[in-house]
Amino acid sequence: MENKEKYYRALIENDGQLNEIDLGEKIGLNEDETNEIIVQLLAEHKIEYAENRACNYSLMKGVRKKNNSR
Repeated sequence: MENKEKYYRALIENDGQLNEIDLGEKIGLNEDETNEIIVQLLAEHKIEYAENRACNYSLMKGVRKKNNSR
């Protein structure tokens, strides 16, 4: 699903600045589409419910990108 990947990338870049619904609207999704994508990402364990400034969802700790430049 293209919108799911687009939303996931936007969530990473957002870093808690916008709430999850406003973030979806920013990339052209309505509230229902955004909620559906959030449910899918939660089921895939890519995100978790955790207040992160304005946003109530954040990346799962094991999913965050690691700095591999040594």
